[in-house]
Order: sequence, then structure tokens, then C-alpha cells
Amino acid sequence: MHPFRFAVQLSKADGGASWRNVARKVEDLGYSTLFIPDHFDDQYGPLVALTVAAEATSRLRVGSLVFGNDYRHPVVLAKEIATLDLMSEGRVEFGLGAGWMTSDYEQSGMVEESPGVRIGRMAESLAVMKSLWSEGSTTFEGEHYRITGATGTPVPHQRPHPPIIIGGGGKRILGIAGREADIVGVNPSLAAGYVGHEVIATTGAEYYHQRVEWIRQAAGERFDQIELQCLTFVVQIVPNRREAVEQMAQMMSRTPEEVEESPIALIGTTDEIIESLRERREAFGFSYIVVHEAEMEAFAPVVATLSGT
Repeated sequence: MHPFRFAVQLSKADGGASWRNVARKVEDLGYSTLFIPDHFDDQYGPLVALTVAAEATSRLRVGSLVFGNDYRHPVVLAKEIATLDLMSEGRVEFGLGAGWMTSDYEQSGMVEESPGVRIGRMAESLAVMKSLWSEGSTTFEGEHYRITGATGTPVPHQRPHPPIIIGGGGKRILGIAGREADIVGVNPSLAAGYVGHEVIATTGAEYYHQRVEWIRQAAGERFDQIELQCLTFVVQIVPNRREAVEQMAQMMSRTPEEVEESPIALIGTTDEIIESLRERREAFGFSYIVVHEAEMEAFAPVVATLSGT
């Protein structure tokens, strides 16, 4: 089993000074990584925000959870990520996704093609970037990209490249993740293009067990090298676990038992959540847990107890 690591996902702050301060707080509280999503709604642009967060800290790792491949050309993104990794002296984690939020496409005027096309394009993009980072140049001709003698400079600090994160809930995307990624996140279904009932319906333990098995099958012998990541949706540090679970179950139209077993929910006292995380690492393999800014201070005692164990 991998030792526990913890991250915080942020979207923005009240200006540059506030953003730097919150990055320092994430680091001081013992979290491994600061993540930012990549959407066109009310959030900071990830590359600039991550650069500032890295510059404001000394140990904190930074990354996007995850860059939307359709919004960025791989030759351009590879250079930006390599530069950030070099300037931060190897503190970048590179998350890549195929794009899923319908509003991003509607707002930008980009064509939202089928999931199969988007995933195929993402796989080609990842191949281009890995070649640029590890080999120093690439020529590539695929269905979606034609690259001719592109130069992979600067060279990233981490070799052969920053750790790659791919997450998802479908078999094809998790298969690519199992073969190509260093860190794999298991997510509820986002096929609807927005966070709605479909997400809630795919948060059960059985759903997650099946996805971990898909990753295992695709990864083969390298499975034990992969960190499995879980993005939480509900984190409540409360003294009355059962009562809080029952309230959440009613809101989600699930049974209390389903809520207690779901990897996306952490409810209870600090000690109860610590025990739940240990049990879930044993059951699912999840050792890399992501929470959000609203709960990062209350969750810090869990981080202090479990990080690195």
C-alpha cells in the first residue's frame, strides 16, 4: 500500500496576496499538493495561479485536476508544464483529462465532440507530451495531431517527466490511465456534462470497486506502482456521525450504509475519519485524498496523523 498523501483543491481567492496566503496555509497544514480545476467559469487560470502558488511556497506540489485537453495544444502545454516544473524544482503533478463540462464548450464556442473522440484526442496528446519531455523532440502523426520535429525544451526537472494524473469513471479512460498514468483518480460518472443526479448515483462502493479492478487489469504488473486518488465531495468533522450520515443519506436519496461506505464521503470525528481512511485504503487502495478549501483546516488533524504512514 502507498503511504497517505493529501491535497486541497482550490478555484480562486480574493486577489494575489490572498492566493499566496492560502497556498502557504495549505503547505503549513501539511498537505502535499494544491490543485486547481480547469474550467471557464469563475476560477483562476490554472497555469498562472499554479506558478504563483509554487513561488509562494517551498515544499508544496502544484497541479491541475485536471487540464482539459481540448482547450490546449499538447506542444504548447508540454512547454508550459516543463517550464513550471523546472522553475519549481520538480514540484509539478500533471493532470490531464478529455474535457467533460458542457458549459465550457458552450461558453467558448468549441465543439463538444463525442466522448470517444475526446478520449482518443487526449491519448494522442499525452503521447506527444511524454515524448517531448522524455526524448527532447517528437514527430507524431495521428488522427487528431500532426507534429513535425517539435522541440521539447526546456527539459522538466523531474525525469522522465512530472507525475501524470488521469482520472475518470469509464472503462476506456481508466484503461488509458492504468497503462499511462502514475496517479489514477476514480470519479463518479460525469457523462451528463454537469454535476447532477448521475454523479450521486455513481458514488457507491460497488461502483468504485469495479473501477479499481478496471485499472488493475489495464495496468498489469505496474499496478502496485500506481497511486490511487480519490476526490471527496462531502467532508464533515462532527461529533454525531450517525445523525450526520442519516441527514446526508436523505439528501442524496441513499441509505446511511451506502453513504458510510462511499469513498467520496468522510463524516465523523477525526478519529472515526482516520479509521475510515485506513479501511478504505485496505478495501480500494485509495491513498491520495483530495479535499476542498472549506474543510482543509478542520481536516488538518487527519493530515497530521496519516501523512506518510
